[in-house]
Amino acid sequence: MAAVDNIDWPSRRFLSGDAQRAELIAILDRAQAMGLNAVILQVRPAGDALYASKLEPWSEYLTGRQGKAPVPYWDPLEVAVREAHARGLELHAWFNPYRAKHPSAKGALAKSHLTRRRPELVKRYGTHLWMDPGEPAVQAHTVKVVLDVVNRYDVDGIHLDDYFYPYKERRSNGSTEFPDDASFRRYQRRGGALGRDDWRRQNVDSLVHELDTRIHATKPWVKFGVSPFGIWRPGNPATVRGFDAYAELYADSKKWLTEGWLDYFTPQLYWPIAKVEQSYPVLLRWWGEQNPLGRHVWPGNFTGRVGDGANGWHTQEILDQVDSTRAQLPDGGNVHFSMRVFMKDRDSIATRLSRGPYATPALVPPTAWLGDDAPPAPTLRVRRDSLELAVTGRVPVRWWLVQTRVNEAWESRVVSSTARLLALPREATMVVVRAIGRTGVESGARALTRTTAP
Repeated sequence: MAAVDNIDWPSRRFLSGDAQRAELIAILDRAQAMGLNAVILQVRPAGDALYASKLEPWSEYLTGRQGKAPVPYWDPLEVAVREAHARGLELHAWFNPYRAKHPSAKGALAKSHLTRRRPELVKRYGTHLWMDPGEPAVQAHTVKVVLDVVNRYDVDGIHLDDYFYPYKERRSNGSTEFPDDASFRRYQRRGGALGRDDWRRQNVDSLVHELDTRIHATKPWVKFGVSPFGIWRPGNPATVRGFDAYAELYADSKKWLTEGWLDYFTPQLYWPIAKVEQSYPVLLRWWGEQNPLGRHVWPGNFTGRVGDGANGWHTQEILDQVDSTRAQLPDGGNVHFSMRVFMKDRDSIATRLSRGPYATPALVPPTAWLGDDAPPAPTLRVRRDSLELAVTGRVPVRWWLVQTRVNEAWESRVVSSTARLLALPREATMVVVRAIGRTGVESGARALTRTTAP
């Protein structure tokens, strides 16, 4: 769910707080109805916040004026977490680490914005303002912002997108360099010996590694994921051609995966299967081979291309990409960009996913390296047509996996662990429940058999 330029949510600026909330709930309802199991919500598009923050101003994309709180007041991230969990959905908070102003922002920057408070840390580059990744204070600020959210909100994951150093500004006589002369010279004066390109990559590496370390030190179960550009370097694998993110964005994403500096890796494989030089399954296979520590590889899909005018894709392309992911990766999943295409159900994409590959509920796979202790099996008690659940023990529980049998058919539900009393179909003859810990590890099963009502 992208907030920048009001791509997905909120649909436009200047909506009332009540209208914003209603739109958010509608999106989460659609996600639940079509069988998704997680939502990645953009909460920091450009040094701003779509949540209550003492570190950065309220986003213009939320209220129309940066620094202005919603009216009536509400905290979108607090509500998003609560309502997502109530629907069996994980909620990941998505941050852009360095962007300070996007060209779609029309209003003035608030006094509390980093650009106003520390102008020496921010550079104008083309149509954007950009925090200089070479400034240690920028990294410190970004880490502080992320950890503030981890501490204050019950998020399931922290997510970074593909914007590290900015995509280069192109001109007729070539590209222009990002204006980081001052920070590079300070690095050299401190004894730094790397060339500028390697120094830039080191700056980004340092942020990714520190976030991985600090997030897990704060809350060990919170997942950390990154969605870099889908090609690491042209020629990897041999048939691949295209943009060199290693050389131009200074993003050594292969290193982050091989070093295990993240819990899930979402390369943006935004090309169709038949496009030889950027073929979806070819790139997916290559990324799967760069994963010695067995982190989750959940590719990003350009689902928003479906039904998008004359050059849009057909839904079958995405269905085939989902099939390709499942065939290649044993715990494979897909991250769809973005919710707008599902809300409009262009080319029946939401309908066909919900009736096809997403017809059966799926738990987010466990991140056992963050903790592999299983919670105890729950205790069950039937009260007429309701099921009472409880669990005791030190391992925190995120979900109940509730499976009921009516006649010979089974139905599965993923339910927030805050629920203690669940309605049961009168005709249910058996119920099986497992507790799912915060890292996704399952308890043993607890089953009850009951006589159907006359």
